[in-house]
Amino acid sequence: MSDILTILSDFIVVTMKVFGGLFILATLALLVWIIITYIIDITQTQQTIRRNYPVIGRFRYFFEHLGEFFRQYFFAMDREELPFNRAQRAWAYRASKNVDSTVAFGSTDNISGSGRVLFTNCTFPTLGQDAVAPADVTVGEGFCRQPYTTKSFFNISGMSYGALSKPAVLALSAGAKKAGCWMNTGEGGLSPYHLSGGADIVFQIGTAKNGVRDLQGNLSDEKLNKIAAHEQVRMFEIKMSQGAKPGKGGILPGEKVSKEIAEIRGIEIGKDAMSPNRHTDISSFDDLLDMVVRVREVTGKPTGFKMVIGKPSHIEEILKTIKRRGEASAPDFITIDGAEGGTGAAPMALIDSVGMSLRESLPIVVDKLVEYGLKKR
Repeated sequence: MSDILTILSDFIVVTMKVFGGLFILATLALLVWIIITYIIDITQTQQTIRRNYPVIGRFRYFFEHLGEFFRQYFFAMDREELPFNRAQRAWAYRASKNVDSTVAFGSTDNISGSGRVLFTNCTFPTLGQDAVAPADVTVGEGFCRQPYTTKSFFNISGMSYGALSKPAVLALSAGAKKAGCWMNTGEGGLSPYHLSGGADIVFQIGTAKNGVRDLQGNLSDEKLNKIAAHEQVRMFEIKMSQGAKPGKGGILPGEKVSKEIAEIRGIEIGKDAMSPNRHTDISSFDDLLDMVVRVREVTGKPTGFKMVIGKPSHIEEILKTIKRRGEASAPDFITIDGAEGGTGAAPMALIDSVGMSLRESLPIVVDKLVEYGLKKR
């Protein structure tokens, strides 16, 4: 028994010495790091906080970084955050997992606030046994060779391959097929991963015309035909602007421009892909409608455009131009993007302060379409 105690005692002594030595080394290393960091901070001229408060000033950036993750769990109220607050995210999480998403004790949202969007309820709603599936909608009927019929209300908006990874595009493609909705390619061109899931595709033509451009960056009828040859590609969308950055082109850093992405987009490998802030060949609403007609005639498929409304007169000018030229030159659909922005990265000034909110612009567009007799078209 005494031998065991002796061995145990010796082991504890050795362990304490080892840990003591490690503690001393760690303390010395920390002191050396503090001294070196102090010298670096006090002599650098890039950041005032680090120069005025050497070493400890660095913790400001560390805590700012941590704050991004902790605020949503500990400090923000359920309805405070934008664009989607905690209550909305929690509902989406529960619904996506088929967990009960009902809540009790009333709404926690401010339903009387200015600009609040509310849906009017029906006094005598349709009984369950009388309900029917939503009617199909046909886009481009009578105006193109291959109109597109769909019944989906909710679809996947434009997010480019390159900005999104291969697994993300594969997952969205498979999900769109399962949900029976369409998927917009975004301005990065059509990749094999968009097609893999078998979903319907809307091909977006951005200002750089990725995937349908010639060597000079101009729209190529030959490449349009090649894209349109895919049966899954149902419609074409000309992107004039997007909510995150109206008036600014997209940027894909050179490190993301792999050989595959360069081939899909028709650009140089490893070079920053910077889209123009507008289509170089569209400088008026007449030019825009000319482009719509050209794409529709070449591809034979419905063609529309996407834009952010800057002021109500913009949509009115478009509709007046359509009425002057005739419905044959009208787009088959119009995508309205709100200034709130989505997944696209952009300068905060553009996200926060440029363009009209979707809550303002969409009702205006619908009213103007009715006023000019173009809503059905």
